[in-house]
Amino acid sequence: MNAKGQGSVHHVQQLLHHYGYAGVFFVLLAENIGIPFPAETTLTISGIEWTHGVFRLLPLLLAAALGNIVGSTIAYGIGRFLGRPVIVRFGKYVGINDERLDKANALFTRYESPVILFGKFIAGVRVVIPYLAGINKVSFGVFSLYNAVSALVWAAVFIIVGKYIGIEWARYHAVLHQYMIPAILVAVILVAGFFAWKTRERRRRRR
Repeated sequence: MNAKGQGSVHHVQQLLHHYGYAGVFFVLLAENIGIPFPAETTLTISGIEWTHGVFRLLPLLLAAALGNIVGSTIAYGIGRFLGRPVIVRFGKYVGINDERLDKANALFTRYESPVILFGKFIAGVRVVIPYLAGINKVSFGVFSLYNAVSALVWAAVFIIVGKYIGIEWARYHAVLHQYMIPAILVAVILVAGFFAWKTRERRRRRR
């Protein structure tokens, strides 16, 4: 592993030892409003630290999920009440631009519910989903429900990955995402196709 990767892991470990659950909460919050913090690395190392007795599972999961939920809710509000021009204007400082929004929005408008549920597993898409939900005026209640479920599952997966796979995932997850992203996209498409099929079947029975 290169020195940059080692440094990133070391800095996350230091942050978690110093700030504990609050550090997990604020990293997850900041990452989800677009600040480039290593959320998945933080979760994975938190899982490792859980096995060492630094954290307990339930408070750790709540801190992580709440951080992501609060960050997502802030982003949703920005998208809904300030709109796309403000997001593009200030988003350029954190890597959100017109092209990235357009690509993500095409996926979002086609597979809205599955994207909200599964999009957190796609690092390049996760950050823009709540903004797009706000821009597209998704019901706040629906968004909040799907977002909360997604946040809990996503956080739990990476914490458990940290516990059982260990620090190698924290070091190499960026490379592994090359294979995870296509797999998640396929899963989203399959789920969306299933929902579409069920909808057509219900309509056919009514006729």
